[in-house]
Amino acid sequence: MAKPARNDRRLKLRLATVVGLGFGAFVAIAIGLVLGLSVAANFKNTFSLLNDKAILSTQALEQQLRTHFGSVQSAVVGLKPYFDDGTLGFENPERTLEDLKIALGSNNDITTLAVTDPSGKRMGIYRAPNGKMWRIESDVPPPGMTSRDLPKLDADSPPSWGPLVEHEVGLFANVSVPIVQNGEVKGLLTAASSMQDLTHIVASQDEGRNNTVFILDGDNRVIMHSDASGLQTGSEIRTKLPSSLRTAGDPVLAGMSGEEKLTEFEKAADLGIEVSFVQVGDAEFILMKAPLSGFSQRPFTIGQYFLGATVSREVERLAGSMFVGFGALVISVLIAFWIGRRVARPLRTLAVQSERVGTLSLNEVEPLPRSRVAELDQVALAFNAMVEGLKAMNTYVPRSLFIKLMRLGGGEAAEAREAELTILFTDIVGFTALSEHLSAEETAGLLNDHFAILVEAVEGEGGTVDKFLGDGMLAFWGAPDARHDHAEAAVRTARRIASALREANARAMANGKPEMCLRIGIHTGQAVVGNVGALDRWNYTVVGDTVNAAERLQTLGKEVPGHPDVTILASADTIARLPEEENQRAVGEHHLRGRSGLMEVYWLDPFPVGTVQAKNLPVSAAE
Repeated sequence: MAKPARNDRRLKLRLATVVGLGFGAFVAIAIGLVLGLSVAANFKNTFSLLNDKAILSTQALEQQLRTHFGSVQSAVVGLKPYFDDGTLGFENPERTLEDLKIALGSNNDITTLAVTDPSGKRMGIYRAPNGKMWRIESDVPPPGMTSRDLPKLDADSPPSWGPLVEHEVGLFANVSVPIVQNGEVKGLLTAASSMQDLTHIVASQDEGRNNTVFILDGDNRVIMHSDASGLQTGSEIRTKLPSSLRTAGDPVLAGMSGEEKLTEFEKAADLGIEVSFVQVGDAEFILMKAPLSGFSQRPFTIGQYFLGATVSREVERLAGSMFVGFGALVISVLIAFWIGRRVARPLRTLAVQSERVGTLSLNEVEPLPRSRVAELDQVALAFNAMVEGLKAMNTYVPRSLFIKLMRLGGGEAAEAREAELTILFTDIVGFTALSEHLSAEETAGLLNDHFAILVEAVEGEGGTVDKFLGDGMLAFWGAPDARHDHAEAAVRTARRIASALREANARAMANGKPEMCLRIGIHTGQAVVGNVGALDRWNYTVVGDTVNAAERLQTLGKEVPGHPDVTILASADTIARLPEEENQRAVGEHHLRGRSGLMEVYWLDPFPVGTVQAKNLPVSAAE
C-alpha cells in the first residue's frame, strides 16, 4: 500500500513543479513581451512624443509672452478713457504723473508710461532697473519710445505695437493707443516694456544644458537667448544682443538657413510650429520654432533647440524604468486625484458662494463647512462671519443702493453733492384707522407686504429707496448713478406701484383682508444727496426743499374727491421733463405747507388705459 502513496507523492511533486515552472514561464514570457513591445513602441512613438513636446513647450512659451505683452496692452487700454474724457492729460500734469506712477507701480511688466501730444511734447514715468521711478517732463525720448518710432493712429485705431526700440539701457517693445477728444486725436498714450524683463520667461522654459530657448525679432535678429554665456556647442554669444543670426555666435541658429524640415511633425505643423533638423559638425540638433504676432510691426519668432542624442537617452531611461514608473504613476495619480478632490472641494464651494456674495445674493449663500486643514478651516470661519455681517448690513442698506455704490466706486460716489433728482413720496390712506383692529404682528406683516411692492417697483425702474417713514416710503432717481430720464422713471414707478397695489387689493378682498389706498407725490428739482451724518452713523440719503415738496404733494392728495385706490400728484417741474403725456390733468396752482410760493400741480392717471376719469381729479381740476 506504501508504493502507491509514494507514486501519488511523486505525482504531486511533479505537478507542482510543472505548474510552478509553467506559471513562471508564462509570467516571464508575458513580461518579456510587454517589455519588448514597450521598447519597440517607445522607439516608434519617439516622433509622437517630440510632436507633443514641440506643441506643449512652444505653446507654453507663447502663452507666457502673450500674458506679459497683454498685461502691457491692458494698462494703456485701461488708462485711455481717463485721457479721452480729460481727467488726465497735459492740462493736469501733477495728477497725470501721479496716476501714471501708480499704474506703473502696480504693473511690473511695464518700464515706461508716457503720453505724447502731436507737437512732440511728452510726459510720463520711467522705472529704472533698480526700481526707482523717474518723471519724464522733457522732449528727450524716454527709454522705449522715440517720436519716429511711434505709430500714426487715427481716432478709431486699436492698440498698436510699434517696432522694437534700442536704447542705451536696453531693448524695448511699445504699444500705443490714441487719445481722442471730441472725435479728434489729441495725442498718444504709450507703454514700453523692456525685453530684459522677458529673461525670467525664457529661463523658465529652458529645461537644462541640452536645451536652448531663443526669441528672434521680425528682422531675424537674436533678441533673447537662454544660454548666452554657455552654448551647447561649447562657445558663447560673441556680441551684445540684439544681433543677426550670423554674427551672434550661435552656430545652431546660424545654421537655420540650411535646416531640414521634419515632415513627421504634422500635428505641430498644423498648429504653426515648424520642426527641423540642423547639423553642426558631428552634432545633430532638433529645432522648433513658431511665429508670435501681435506685439510688433513684424512677428517675432519664438523657439528652442536641443541635442538630438537626448532623444535616444530618454527612450533608454524610459524602457528601463517603465514598469516601476508606471506603477508609481498609477498610485501617485490615484492618491493625487483623491487629495486634489479633497482639497479642491471646499475651494470649489468657496468659488460658488463667493460669486453669490459678489452679486449680493446673500440669501442664496450657503455656509462653508469646517475643515481639518487649518488654513481652509480659517477661511471657512472668516467667510461665514463675513456673510453674516453682510446679511446684517444688507438688512438696513438697500441692496440696489449697495450695488450701485460698489459699481460707481464707493466713497467718491457717496460724497454729499447737489444734483437734480426726482423724488417720490408715498403714504397709505388712513393706515392708523386700518391698523387699530390688527395685532402688532399683523400690522408688521401688512406693512412688509406693502413695502415689498414698493421696493420691487422702485428697483425695477433703477431707483433708490431712501427710507421708510411709518407707512410711507421715500425714493429718488438721478443718484448715485446719474440719468437723464429720472422723471420718466419715477412716473413709471408710480404707475407700476398702482398696478401692483390693485392686484394686491384684489387678492386681499378675496381673502377677507383689508384693502389699501395710496397717495403718491412726485417732484423734480435740486437736492443734496450723499452721506449725511456724523462719526460712525452715516446715512446715504437725500435732503432739501425738493424732498419736502414731494411729501407736500402726497399730502395734497387728501383733497382728491372720492376714494381712489391710488392718487398720483406731480409738480410742473416733473411734468416738464416728461415726453408728451396725455394721461395727466393740470389741477391748478396750490400753496404747499412750508413753501412761500404757489406750485402748479398735475394729476396723473394711475391706470393710463384710455380716457382720464374726471371723478378722480381734485376739485380744482374740474374748473
